[in-house]
Amino acid sequence: MSLDCGRKPKYLEITHRDTKRTCKLHTKRRLVSWTESKKVTSLALTHLYPVQLFSGRKMSFSHCSVVCPLQLISDGSVVYAEALWDHVTMDDQELGFKAGDVIEVVDATNKEWWWGRIMDSEGWFPASFVRLRVNQDEPMDDYLTHLEDAHAGEENREGLGAILGPGLPCKEQMRTNVINEIMSTERDYIKHLKDICEGYVKQCRKRTDMFTEEQLCTIFGNIEEIYRFQRKFLKGLEKNFNKEQPHLSEIGCCFLEHQTDFQIYSEYCNNHPNACIQLSKLVKVNKYVFFFEACRLLQKMIDISLDGFLLTPVQKICKYPLQLAELLKYTNPQHRDYTDVEAALNAMKNVARLINERKRRLENIDKIAQWQSSIEDWEGEDVLSRSSDLIFSGELSKLSHPHAKSQQRMFFLFDHQMVYCKKDLLRRDMLYYKGRMDMDCMQVIDVEDGKEKDFNISVKNALKLQALAGDETHLLCSKKPEQKQRWLRAFADERIQVQHDCETGFSLTEVQKKQAMLNARKTHPAGKPKAVTRPYYDFLMRQKHPSLPTALPQQQVFMLAEPKRKTSTFWHNIGRLTPFKK
Repeated sequence: MSLDCGRKPKYLEITHRDTKRTCKLHTKRRLVSWTESKKVTSLALTHLYPVQLFSGRKMSFSHCSVVCPLQLISDGSVVYAEALWDHVTMDDQELGFKAGDVIEVVDATNKEWWWGRIMDSEGWFPASFVRLRVNQDEPMDDYLTHLEDAHAGEENREGLGAILGPGLPCKEQMRTNVINEIMSTERDYIKHLKDICEGYVKQCRKRTDMFTEEQLCTIFGNIEEIYRFQRKFLKGLEKNFNKEQPHLSEIGCCFLEHQTDFQIYSEYCNNHPNACIQLSKLVKVNKYVFFFEACRLLQKMIDISLDGFLLTPVQKICKYPLQLAELLKYTNPQHRDYTDVEAALNAMKNVARLINERKRRLENIDKIAQWQSSIEDWEGEDVLSRSSDLIFSGELSKLSHPHAKSQQRMFFLFDHQMVYCKKDLLRRDMLYYKGRMDMDCMQVIDVEDGKEKDFNISVKNALKLQALAGDETHLLCSKKPEQKQRWLRAFADERIQVQHDCETGFSLTEVQKKQAMLNARKTHPAGKPKAVTRPYYDFLMRQKHPSLPTALPQQQVFMLAEPKRKTSTFWHNIGRLTPFKK
């Protein structure tokens, strides 16, 4: 037997379809597995995440070979992959598909994420979610015809429903299909969570010699909490599911009842990138690779690596709005469930927005800590002790009692507080801390152009910050009227942000604050110049942070960390800050 992989595999796994026997041969570098019945009919190469390509209609053991998809694409060949899993996310640069769909692989340069095409849709998708077709030469005409027929059939059904009127069997059947899909996917999801908790988490806890509790918290996050909640949620769905006549089921109330409980996904989604980093470190050691594989085999889970399983909760919270939108589409306005389904759809969109916002805020705290570390002569508590978001920044002239002397200062408005700094006379990229204002204790007053009574001077484009209790007053003047209006809006946004955080219960943990400041101090060691250099500024500006979109366009996907990602609104603001400029 010969196997041309370029590199030797870790071990070979051969499963005989007739006898259900499995044989493994260990070598050094990769895992190769295939199913065999006299001749090889399917083969998959895995390197923890991607599934690599093989070619040939039917290959015997004596001359099977493995070819890289990148090589075939570069040779001008058209490469097709078959989806093993549904991939449902909502980022406009990823490709959504269902299990069984055939994707044309356009770019396989990245090992973990490939660029593909289905019909007129293109985007990134995880390589571990597909298996490249055994027979690449098989024409796609039949498959494309099948897609077109299915699409035309759906349009015909919708048209028939419109002709016959609402409430007739056609529309009821479509609603039945959607309800059955929701119930089926929910039961599958519970099984998936159970497999992770019992197959991985439980086994990992037994191996205190391999895992610390901190590592397990990082890898699995709050997945056990999600599992407990989802079981309770499924019970509610089952209670409201009409087995005899599924189209009469009223499940919208279940989503409304638990809409605040779904917020626990925020913690999981925010932690997921850290889980991927921790896993990538562990799987560099062979004993962890074999341990995770043993966990999967003992639990009889499908052949996907642990990081693939851990992505499912992220995808699941994205899928709910899509399912509810589909359910609403086939629910008559006269149906008893219509109002609840409509409200549930809006509620799950709001959950997505909340997760998106919290993810953005947590991504920002490291940058805020870096910013503070670049400020000279910092005094008092860390900015993260009370704040987690930069609302606005800019240069203003400041006058304060008792000395009404105009001073040019850089102001940074965060939630709960505003910090102001002085520029270095020679090094314009360096700032010195001069003070801060507690925005919870201040009121903002729009000052008309002309003579200002408190300071007894003529002002233009001015606004005043006055303490709610006490005599503290600050007069701030901008150069242009539009700048003043932008600051007034920023102060209003800051109050709205604080109120929203109070209502949703958002706050940073002490561990998150300390870790961010610790990372920042490593970047700016004591005794070294703190000014942020241009190369570092350029590096920061390249950092982009994708998020859960609130819109629900067709065939769109959520992505945690991949090429061609969206820019963060945080750096839209902070990109203008003087300390990051020459």
